Amino acid sequence: MSADKKMTIEEAAEKGLLSADVAQEKRDALKQLFPEVFTEDTIDFEQLRRVMGDWVEPGKERYGLNWPGKAECMKVIQAPSIATLKPARDESVNFYETENLFIEGDNLEVLKLLQKAYFGKIKMIYIDPPYNTGKEFIYPDKYQENLDTYLAYTEQVDDEGKKFATNTDSSGRFHSNWLNMMFPRLYLARNLLREDGVIFISIGNDEFENLVRLCHLIFGEENFIECLTWNKRVPKNDKGIGNIHEYILLYVKDASLKPEFNMRKDGLDDVYELVGKLKRDRTSIPEAELQIKRLYKKNDYDRGITLYNSLDFEYRLWGKINMSWPNANTFGPDYEVLHPRTNKPVKMPDRGWRWKEETFNEAANRVDGVYQNVIELHDGSFMCGKIWFSKDEQTQPSSITYFDDVNNFLLRSIISTKSDGGVEVENLFEGKNFFSYPKPTHLIKTLLSSQEANDEDIFLDFFAGSATTAHALMDMSAEDDVRRKYIMVQLPEHVEEGSEAHKNGYKTVSDLSKERMRRAANKIANQGNGKLNLDGSAKQDLGFKVFKLDQSNFNLWDGDAEKTEDLAKQLELHVDHIDQESSPEDILYELLLKAGFELTTKVEKKTMAGKDVYAVSDGAMLICLDKEITPELIDALADANPLQVICLDEGFKGNDQLKTNAVQTFKSRAKEDEEPIVFRTV
Repeated sequence: MSADKKMTIEEAAEKGLLSADVAQEKRDALKQLFPEVFTEDTIDFEQLRRVMGDWVEPGKERYGLNWPGKAECMKVIQAPSIATLKPARDESVNFYETENLFIEGDNLEVLKLLQKAYFGKIKMIYIDPPYNTGKEFIYPDKYQENLDTYLAYTEQVDDEGKKFATNTDSSGRFHSNWLNMMFPRLYLARNLLREDGVIFISIGNDEFENLVRLCHLIFGEENFIECLTWNKRVPKNDKGIGNIHEYILLYVKDASLKPEFNMRKDGLDDVYELVGKLKRDRTSIPEAELQIKRLYKKNDYDRGITLYNSLDFEYRLWGKINMSWPNANTFGPDYEVLHPRTNKPVKMPDRGWRWKEETFNEAANRVDGVYQNVIELHDGSFMCGKIWFSKDEQTQPSSITYFDDVNNFLLRSIISTKSDGGVEVENLFEGKNFFSYPKPTHLIKTLLSSQEANDEDIFLDFFAGSATTAHALMDMSAEDDVRRKYIMVQLPEHVEEGSEAHKNGYKTVSDLSKERMRRAANKIANQGNGKLNLDGSAKQDLGFKVFKLDQSNFNLWDGDAEKTEDLAKQLELHVDHIDQESSPEDILYELLLKAGFELTTKVEKKTMAGKDVYAVSDGAMLICLDKEITPELIDALADANPLQVICLDEGFKGNDQLKTNAVQTFKSRAKEDEEPIVFRTV
């Protein structure tokens, strides 16, 4: 990396060039709640225990999840990132208009960098992390995990001592390694969730127990909603058992909001298509019902669909629900129900009726003992309002529910769907499957659509892998025209040399992920699902910006320099602290992110006093990266009345008077009852 100067960590923090300081934010929050436990800025932990009513004797055993390295994980979490995310326009799709992101890099560093701009903004997270089978890739367990580790792995620096590898039992810390990898990432991910935020985490048998306890620790046991079982219907010989399932843990940020999760019935489109054809052809009702049941049998649908197997004369699908009391240990009311044709009592349920008599009569449209508008069906049975009666009294009546009134039902704790993600990838890549066991889009769509989405909701997957989540979100937005935004994060993990992917020119998993997203977007657009802008609304967003984790554009002081020549070099480079290889766009996005602006924030390039100026978020912040600041530029920036102005320190060329005048100008130009314009240099 070529450079002329480096700044200290303290200077970088002062200039806002570091990611959020997680530890300081937690201390500030604690101080708001318990000011009495602070002596100046030092926490009196004994006093904190007293305030919390905790009188546990020192050294006494306590319940909790512990493993070697847990304490060190907090150091990893609290170490601010000095990295940046550099734009890669040539690998992006529709870079300047899209609001979707694909970030290539170590997800721990990336999650740190996202803390300021995306804190409390993510609607939903889905991740499919390593299951720790002993075969897949695992992040390093050295407790110094940071940008240097990542740069060494991606061969951007020469350091043979830092390599990522698989995790094996022979290490002696098999489960600890995995926990040390997951803990910091989940901890930081929780910060990004909205108050109504949700996280889904896929996992297998190997670390299921540890993941549950870890998530209880991070998200709170009270925010655990359910462990979903994915019945993938593909038997795998696991210890002599045909294993056909995996798990998906579901946690929320705040369970007190009482979230409800729903799922769309699988096969709705097929059913509606058939019913529409039967109605157009005026197929007889008995024959139409027979064809519907054949469709159900062929596709093996959930009972949530197959229950609806009858048609009325308008070809509306309906199903019967038992009217007897469902609980074997309790009893419903007893009352006489007369058959609408014979006027004789029908068979009474053993445990009584599900509804009160008044409710039943209202549903059956029965007034003063007489059924109103009785409809005889083709098989001799009867419809009375929302109640169905058999042709005689020997069968209990049932309540009627129409298919088109119940498109959704509560998300099931068991989700049965084929594991055909590999087929989806093969269809996109002309018969080639470069991923091992990719998740199917219909599984991800079931999870991500379980709560209502609105335009601009942000979805995150920081173990993006085969980019199934991005593919699913694009499909969902094409189907319902809701403009979901997503952030995908994937390490550029090397594909195995000699593998099919490597032979086809793909060097890393992230290369494959991006290509899968491009092909999925093209397929959606070509199928006509990408909505055109015919009514003035924004068309569906099928693009994505690519950013890559890299060293900061601002050279930071190496406090670990020990050798005399190294220290001398540090002092020599203190002349110019900006990396000379960095483009203005690289610097711009680093300043945006570390100032708390999203990477998709609208940026407009303007000319002020002959200089290029970036107007961020409709002029809320102005950034000038020119290396020659003039009084005329200062006046022009102040006249625009932004909230914040950032200039390069070297633009003042050591002219302290000009910088002092700039500070005073921005203070004096603030309108009455407004905060002065914030001005800083980097």
